[in-house]
Amino acid sequence: MKTNEKKSLLALKERVRRVGFICPMDCELAAVTRLFDECRTEVVCGLTFILGTVFNIPAVAVRCGVGKVFAASAAQAMILRFAPDLIITTGIAGNISSDLAIGDVVVSQSVVQHDMDTSPLGDPVGLISGINKIYLPADPDAAAVFSAVLTELGIRHRLGTVASGDRFVASAAERERIVGLFSADCCEMEGAAVGQVAFCAGIPFVVLRALSDDADNNAPADFPAYCLAVAEKTSEVVARFMEMLSDNT
Repeated sequence: MKTNEKKSLLALKERVRRVGFICPMDCELAAVTRLFDECRTEVVCGLTFILGTVFNIPAVAVRCGVGKVFAASAAQAMILRFAPDLIITTGIAGNISSDLAIGDVVVSQSVVQHDMDTSPLGDPVGLISGINKIYLPADPDAAAVFSAVLTELGIRHRLGTVASGDRFVASAAERERIVGLFSADCCEMEGAAVGQVAFCAGIPFVVLRALSDDADNNAPADFPAYCLAVAEKTSEVVARFMEMLSDNT
């Protein structure tokens, strides 16, 4: 690990006692919860939370469902009931970067809602009213450690911007719009909603997304073929991240 990554790991060890995982789909949740020991479940606000430990670190995970409202609801319920010190949104995403490919991973430095638009009122596209921000910063320590893990595992990745919106991006025109407005690296439907709830609650968050399709006209055909295989990649990454977090050395 690089010096700055070691500092980030030490900082995480000092302040993270429980980790929360939010996953939109069953395959994504399964890739995370297979790592859990001492599992039990608890239903909160109609959501089934899975509790356990990963390398002796208390953890909680939930399948939120697809879209920003489900994601925000799950994040709020998780924060109020289980008080995680770090929330990780993980799963798959569409690639909108010309420098990345299917199977690569994006780790959020920031998140943005590409479908948030009050520009007729004079606001820039993407501005979140009330907090007056377009980009919400992910936890830099968690992002740095995930980058170190991905490097160690030999997985091509980028630290960048994750764009979220309530639509499945499947056209070149929409892809170009999001890149042009926000310089985003991938698009999905949940990460920025979790980020907004976490940001407002003062909870550190990070988004980890493996790229399952190219968010173009072929995306619906690509998606089923790559969904399971790419989601499995996150299990190995999360396992190593949690192992490093639990290491006392």
